[in-house]
Order: sequence, then structure tokens, then C-alpha cells
Amino acid sequence: MLPTSFEDLIATSDVPVFVDFWAEWCGPCRMMSPSVKQLASEFKGRLLVVKVNVDDRPQIAAQYGIQSIPTLMVFKAGKPVWRIAGAMNYDQLRSQVLPYLQ
Repeated sequence: MLPTSFEDLIATSDVPVFVDFWAEWCGPCRMMSPSVKQLASEFKGRLLVVKVNVDDRPQIAAQYGIQSIPTLMVFKAGKPVWRIAGAMNYDQLRSQVLPYLQ
């Protein structure tokens, strides 16, 4: 059965869920996009990567107190376990997320 909402997705995923809160007009978000795609590719099957456009889904952004973008979060069993705001390079991103894949 497919998840019917964001909450279902993060609660029912068998692997940690990485969420990129972004917007089309956000320059740092566009800079992060290749790193987020690389993360999804490298950890396919071990990490579910989801992008949430804050302009399209403001209720989700508000629910998690997103005040600046990009904001990146990792959820395990529906609960946030890691969060950071701002752009970083791929190596920094990978090293930050890696501990949550164990």
C-alpha cells in the first residue's frame, strides 16, 4: 500500500527518510539539488530522499517549523532525528547523514 500523506510516508518507511525543504526561487536550494540527487543515488535502498517544495506544501513546512530554506531533515520511524538549514557541499552532507543509516 502506498503512503497517502507525508506523515504516512515518514512513519511507514522501512529506511530513514531524508527531506529537502526547498523552493524554485531559492538559489542555495538549487545549489544543493545535485548533492541531494547524489545522496539519493549513493544510498538507494538505504535512504528515501524526498523533496518538499515549501510553496506547494506550506502546511508541511509550517508543521515542522521551516523558517529558512534549504532545510534538510532526516526522519526515522516518523520522528525527526537530524536537521540543518543552509547549503553545504556533498562531502559535508554525506558525513552528516551517514550516522543515521546505521
